[in-house]
Amino acid sequence: MTDLTVLADRAAALLDAHHQAKPVVLPTVWDAWSATAMVDAGFSALTIGSHPLADSLGFEDGENMRLADALAGIARITASVDVPISADLESGYDTPAPDLIAGLLDAGAVGLNIEDTVHSEGRLRSAEEHAEYIGDLRRAAEAQRVHVVINARTDVFKSPQGFDDPTAEVIRRLQLCAEAGADSVYPVAMPDTETLKRVVAEVPLPLNVTARPVEGAIPDGLGLTQLTEIGVKRVSFGPLLQAAMRPQFAELTQSWR
Repeated sequence: MTDLTVLADRAAALLDAHHQAKPVVLPTVWDAWSATAMVDAGFSALTIGSHPLADSLGFEDGENMRLADALAGIARITASVDVPISADLESGYDTPAPDLIAGLLDAGAVGLNIEDTVHSEGRLRSAEEHAEYIGDLRRAAEAQRVHVVINARTDVFKSPQGFDDPTAEVIRRLQLCAEAGADSVYPVAMPDTETLKRVVAEVPLPLNVTARPVEGAIPDGLGLTQLTEIGVKRVSFGPLLQAAMRPQFAELTQSWR
């Protein structure tokens, strides 16, 4: 286990990175090799994606690996580099907040991505239920004296059925998460730039977007300059960095087949 004083300092550095003029770009890694490669490339903080981590371990995404598998993978990564790391723990693996925070910190991570899709039940949490869990996580982190950077994710844009106004629902959910103690928000599958601008304007926390390493951010292939102008404060790659590398392996080995 990493010393809690060290983790508290890393958490503070990660939180501060969310409040700069330019978005903090957190390359999404999945093992010690990819983590060291990104730090060597000049990035000062990372995120671990559940999807690429699961792929690296031979599991499907969606909490098909055990929490213990995820935490072991996170621990190997945090031990390999000396930078703040946030980890995606999906919807929390049906784990009480104090246990999840304790496991996260024991694995050496100082940030946490939590989504509102409950994989074990195949449903979205209600807005209030998700905010309550976010609040429980915040209190659990405070009890450990580490300000874990909580990134509250909603999947409403991925599963808009049943919502008359998905954008309004996204904003409502993220506002509740902000009130509950989240540090940043992550509405995945953002449909277009105008919707992104509306959400940024109405949610009082740094907003995370997913980006393709080469083709630009979702939505609309936005670049870092455009995201900065809109007010986005955090960028991660989800499974898209790992996926972008796959054809490179075929290209590099073409002359040997």
